[in-house]
Amino acid sequence: MSRVEGPFVEGLRCRECARTYPAEALHVCDFCFGPLEVSYDYEAIASSISREKIAAGPLTIWRYADLLPAQPTAPVDLGAGFTPLVRAERLAAELGLGELWIKNDTLNPTGSFKDRVVSVALTKARELGFKVAACASTGNLANSVAAHAAHSGMESYVFIPHDLEAGKVVTTAVYGGHLIAVDGNYDDVNRLCAELASEQPTWAFVNVNVRTYYAEGSKTLAFEVAEQLGWQAPDHVVVPIASGSQLTKIHKGFSELAKVGLLDEEPSVRISGAQAQGCSPVATAFHDGVDFIKPQRPSTIAKSLAIGNPADGYYALDVVRSTGGSIGSVTDDEIVDGIRLLARTEGIFAETAGGVTIATLAKLAAEGVVRPDERVVAYVTGLGLKTIEAVSPFVGPTATIAPTLDAFNEVLEAEENAN
Repeated sequence: MSRVEGPFVEGLRCRECARTYPAEALHVCDFCFGPLEVSYDYEAIASSISREKIAAGPLTIWRYADLLPAQPTAPVDLGAGFTPLVRAERLAAELGLGELWIKNDTLNPTGSFKDRVVSVALTKARELGFKVAACASTGNLANSVAAHAAHSGMESYVFIPHDLEAGKVVTTAVYGGHLIAVDGNYDDVNRLCAELASEQPTWAFVNVNVRTYYAEGSKTLAFEVAEQLGWQAPDHVVVPIASGSQLTKIHKGFSELAKVGLLDEEPSVRISGAQAQGCSPVATAFHDGVDFIKPQRPSTIAKSLAIGNPADGYYALDVVRSTGGSIGSVTDDEIVDGIRLLARTEGIFAETAGGVTIATLAKLAAEGVVRPDERVVAYVTGLGLKTIEAVSPFVGPTATIAPTLDAFNEVLEAEENAN
């Protein structure tokens, strides 16, 4: 693939040994096999970017184009980003917190934050000359890659575990690309895609060979929160952990805003992570006080977080510890309770990953880790309509009546008596 750099991209740098590489379709260091990360000319960005320039930009992630690794002139864009930051006063009251906000990414074009990363990845992939969009996915990424590929006219091959929620299968297949179900879990699917990436040189696997660029899209979750808070950073954020990439990029995003002068001072954001107990390798390492991530075999209703061997787990662990945060894990029952709690208090229907975030937030608040004196942001990253199976056994009509006033009045009287 040819080399095409964004306007402020200096190249790629290994996170482990700091060796540098050109901005090509690379994701692993040839020397130490460490992951590569995009490096930028922050001085040049600072001379170009401003709050006013951003405010005049599109109401999508591309308002932050100066801090992204792909050319913004013809982005693969369905309108991802600039989702609501909702003041959650009723939820805060239930949890004993003060200033609590929900970053509601359920309102992205395909219903999850994955639209952010895919928009960046496929924009960069087209710059680099790739012809086919592909991915390994637990569901949300499959939806997004299929949709963005359809919008851009790219062919797509999407690989998923065979037992995904029906809603996520349908909302991928509807876009008309190739949907391959694999008899295995996500880690099996990911290994297969890593092998295919070397066999299919014109295919852009967004979370394999162009992962370095794809991951940068998650920084916009930090950029937007700061802008929506009046160009101030929050005190504490709670982020779901799957691969760990989203958490590390949110941390990078807040730091970058200070580097280019969009924040008045270096932020000190405490970052906490959330996992399901049925797949909690990063939370386990955190609580065991170790630096290595021991892979786990996933068994949880939170399938979008069910990555037993998270690629960025070590780095997520380091960010949480260095910022003074924590990592909690919650049971499947607590996940369902979290989904229902957020819906009941704030009118936001989250998928199971959102239930993990809210249930973990509740647990960390009860433990005093998330404090009432902090400005807190909880990231809700996917729409509940995708995982209806998780809550359908627990919700339904509160009464079934005949079509008469007498029948309804009987129900109303019974409810009044019960209260």
